[in-house]
Amino acid sequence: MGFYRPGAGGVSVAVKVQPGARRPGLLGRVPDVAGVRLKIAVAEPPEDGRANSAVCAALAAPLDVPKAAVSVLHGADSRQKTLHVAGDATALTARLAAL
Repeated sequence: MGFYRPGAGGVSVAVKVQPGARRPGLLGRVPDVAGVRLKIAVAEPPEDGRANSAVCAALAAPLDVPKAAVSVLHGADSRQKTLHVAGDATALTARLAAL
């Protein structure tokens, strides 16, 4: 499955965050010690949770879900995070596979 895993009530997504980027957006898949992660660049700095909010919004847009449907499960203070996307796991995995 790569960087995402279906679960109860949605999908878990492994991401690597690049805060303070000049060009925010999804940058594709990158290798990691634990496998593969989706790299997401955000313009916001990693202060007061601003980068975490921006990462959630950046992932919500291409998945066509509200920003509130995406939350940080693990790694709130790290560049390597696990996000949870609430919703229909079948539909979400199809959208994630297309990224």
